[in-house]
Amino acid sequence: MNARITKIGMCFSLAAFTLLVVFNNITDYGSNYNFVRHVLSMDTTFPGNALMYRAITAETLWHLGYWLIIAGEAVACVLFALSAWALFRARNGTAASFNKAKSKVHAAAGVGFMVWFFGFMVVGGQWFVMWQSDSWNGQDAAFRFYTAIIGVLIYVTMPDGELE
Repeated sequence: MNARITKIGMCFSLAAFTLLVVFNNITDYGSNYNFVRHVLSMDTTFPGNALMYRAITAETLWHLGYWLIIAGEAVACVLFALSAWALFRARNGTAASFNKAKSKVHAAAGVGFMVWFFGFMVVGGQWFVMWQSDSWNGQDAAFRFYTAIIGVLIYVTMPDGELE
């Protein structure tokens, strides 16, 4: 039972984390909007870099990019909350029913991985060369987020046996 409770708690913790990320991004829109604006416009990358043709300087696209990030985070939040709830409901059931309840965790982790790895590492970090910026580089934070998600996914999806 301890393993089941831990798995539920981990999914709930990721739901709470993503909820706070979404809440913060909406209620303090300007702070992280500035981050997205600088990354997309590439205005703090190395001077004269040959990749500046990738820069996006349209304010509408900055807002669209930021709302896409927020939407992805919100979907991850809902899926982690649904995962935690499904696991909680199955906590006293058979091993088969508890293991089946884990299916939503895959979707939640997949969305979270797409936001923080694909969005921040691939698109932001490499396409918009965010790594070149001393002030607007979110790769370290994104790494912490997606590795936590992967760690939880690995642990949660380990098969559970029957309760004693």
